[in-house]
Amino acid sequence: MDQTHIHLVITHLPIFGSILGGLVLAYGLWTKSNETKIAAYGLFIISSMGVGIAYLTGEAAEESVEHLPGIFEATIERHEDFAIYALVSLIILGVASIIGIFLTLRKSPATRTIAFVIFLISLVSFGLVARTGYLGGQIRHSEIVKDLTISLKNIENQEDDDD
Repeated sequence: MDQTHIHLVITHLPIFGSILGGLVLAYGLWTKSNETKIAAYGLFIISSMGVGIAYLTGEAAEESVEHLPGIFEATIERHEDFAIYALVSLIILGVASIIGIFLTLRKSPATRTIAFVIFLISLVSFGLVARTGYLGGQIRHSEIVKDLTISLKNIENQEDDDD
């Protein structure tokens, strides 16, 4: 298993971890269960580690596919450029979750407030990491690229006009 395989496998962790953690945290807020909140924070921390691994293996994944037929550099660049937003948001989520665990274990009066803040961060993080995954999927999954056929036809028409 090389870095490309690791990238492809691990990229799903932050997507599913952030939404699952958000659901667990929402349940913890609803039931006022500190144990459930801590479980959600654990999921967020694992997700933030996963996004770090995905980001670090992204360059190797790019190098393994950039010369394959049907792969467009612009698609890779869109994915790569957007990935930094997902990385930053999930790092913030992970750090906030560590703070949330600390405050929850200390039975701080700010426990519920930090849980709501972390819940909001998780929603934003999920949106960013899901969008990053979608852009990454476009690199090899032409069935989800709506404009690909139009772009290819435009390229073909330009080549015909040049002849």
